[in-house]
Amino acid sequence: MDATDLAGPLASIVSGALGKPVDIEGVTRLPGGASRETWSFSVRDADDTVTRLVLRRDPPGAPVSGLRLEAALLQAAARADVPVPRVVAAGDESAGLDATFMIMEFVEGETIPRRILRDEHLAQVRPLLAEQCGRALAAIHRIPPVEIPGLTGGDPVEQLRGLLDRLGQPHPAFELGLRWLAETRPPRSAETVVHGDFRNGNLIVGAEGIRAVLDWELAHRGDPLEDLGWLCVKAWRFGSTLPVGGFGTVEQLVRAYEGAGGRSVDTDALHWWQTLGTLRWGIICIVQALTHTTGAVRSVELAAIGRRVCEVEWDLLELLP
Repeated sequence: MDATDLAGPLASIVSGALGKPVDIEGVTRLPGGASRETWSFSVRDADDTVTRLVLRRDPPGAPVSGLRLEAALLQAAARADVPVPRVVAAGDESAGLDATFMIMEFVEGETIPRRILRDEHLAQVRPLLAEQCGRALAAIHRIPPVEIPGLTGGDPVEQLRGLLDRLGQPHPAFELGLRWLAETRPPRSAETVVHGDFRNGNLIVGAEGIRAVLDWELAHRGDPLEDLGWLCVKAWRFGSTLPVGGFGTVEQLVRAYEGAGGRSVDTDALHWWQTLGTLRWGIICIVQALTHTTGAVRSVELAAIGRRVCEVEWDLLELLP
């Protein structure tokens, strides 16, 4: 479906969700997204009020995805006071868009990490971001898992080991990391909703700070420290020396997290989860490279990510005692 084909179904869906007739304007395909389409558009109501919205849509014929689950997560997150875009509607191909979809509000702000870390107009808010991340994560971890039926869990070490074995490539640094993780595993805590990809790059930032947390497609049930450790992975510092997203300190993050009701953070356990996150990113880099080299998706971006495997191996070795 092109922009013209989408306008009619979008008008019907949004009108039904808002309870009033609307006109659709400016339907535009946004770049990026190999597995899902993203479109921006505006709705105009009878009072001439214009609202910007975003459509995320599976490609026609794609297998059933987690978009409906992601919509449920965003709605539960909003109830828990996590800053997220408001979900306007979600559904499947029967709604007329020929695919599973989610429509949500457009949130203005910056998402590109290097701009968040360097642009002058964000200089005043950068020192506040680590604490805001801590409060947002505490809110995420308050979401009752029972509100999200179908949210999966599992042992992250065994999941990474299984994936690395299936890739069939020798990476001694990753094998060493997996052995250390298995031997030093911290005590299990109560399972919570885990965002799964909470980091610089998946946040919309404005002059006052974090406006929205994006990309919930990797959410699952697990240990809440997984999210904190992932945020501290070196890859998400983008050249900065500050360990939390490139914009703050671990002390700022933990203090705000605990102060907002998050579980007490053991520093050794946080280091373990940062190490696991680093290894996980290295394996993701291998997968991205293979996606390109096997011809599944020809992409310079995927190839460039694949070249970073050796960097991550070094980062991992520096984390191991």
